[in-house]
Amino acid sequence: MTSFRGAEMVDWDLAVATAARLARPGPEVGRDEARAVVAELRRHAKASEEHVRAFTRMGGDVVHDTPVLVVDRPGWAKANVAGFREILRPLLGKMQERRAGRPGNAVMGALGGKVTGVELGVLLSFLASRVLGQYETFAPADGELPGGADGGRLLLVAPNIVQVERELEVDPSDFRLWVCLHEETHRTQFSAVPWLRDHLRGEIQTFLAETDVDPGQMLERIRDAAQSLVGGRDDDRDAAEERSLVDLVQTPAQREVLGRITAVMSLLEGHADYVMDGVGPEVVGSVAEIREKFQQRRAKGASRMDLVLRKLLGLDAKLRQYRDGERFVRAVVEQVGMDGFNRAWTSPNTLPTPAEIHAPSDWVARVHGAGGGD
Repeated sequence: MTSFRGAEMVDWDLAVATAARLARPGPEVGRDEARAVVAELRRHAKASEEHVRAFTRMGGDVVHDTPVLVVDRPGWAKANVAGFREILRPLLGKMQERRAGRPGNAVMGALGGKVTGVELGVLLSFLASRVLGQYETFAPADGELPGGADGGRLLLVAPNIVQVERELEVDPSDFRLWVCLHEETHRTQFSAVPWLRDHLRGEIQTFLAETDVDPGQMLERIRDAAQSLVGGRDDDRDAAEERSLVDLVQTPAQREVLGRITAVMSLLEGHADYVMDGVGPEVVGSVAEIREKFQQRRAKGASRMDLVLRKLLGLDAKLRQYRDGERFVRAVVEQVGMDGFNRAWTSPNTLPTPAEIHAPSDWVARVHGAGGGD
């Protein structure tokens, strides 16, 4: 798929091994407690299905076949490497074709693949200690990590959930259910809206198709960005910190596509946050305390290096997606109700535009008419 005469663009096995080796150790948990945590997360994931369906009025007649996997940090990294490999297949193929005719391709390709594998592993080791759960939209099944027939699977990262619940000093069972409600909402979104996965895949492939496929130029742009963060003037660093790695390597043609992808992701993430808090009071007794402490934790951040990495990787943009998307969903539901909001899932044309995410009334007027009703 991504090799030419034995040289791979990315050494995927090395990426997995590097992430596993560098991943921070999780909190101390005894064997019996670990088993209890896994069992409870599985129960909460199952219970979340009915809670989410009843609240969202989505997917009532859909049978889930997407597996729920409770994983550790290396397991999360392994699953995401498989997802990256699947979604990046067309881009890596194009880059491989560009490189194929160059002198010394085999040697440089093998070396470059290992370097890229290590870099990807380092990135995943950083992220592996921060993710609580994830619905993998593009998840190829393999022998160790099964996927559903529709291509998705739900991951719950047990050590991270335990670590955060301890840091926040909240009720463990309530917190675990709260996390499961968010991730189950994502699973419901994709299982109840059959066209959504292919639409998002198409947008991502359009974005990747516009990528500057010259590996040397891409590496040079990334190197310049890194130098501005660690060795440039203060004003250079400040400017770079306002832009993510995606911003720094994208072409002008990609910005329009990225705007649409960001709007969809804001909708998905905001909807999940809205649902987890909407369902919460009925089934999570301490949801108000959990939400307040969790928001404080998000806002506080960590060390300067952690903040720089968050900005460079675009993680701050993801936090904005939660806030912007949740405000959009809340405003629309207040105007037209849950069934009116669910018009968003009718087709790609009824998804909110980037501008409408920040102007919910404009979406209501476009989809429901000037009067805001049916």
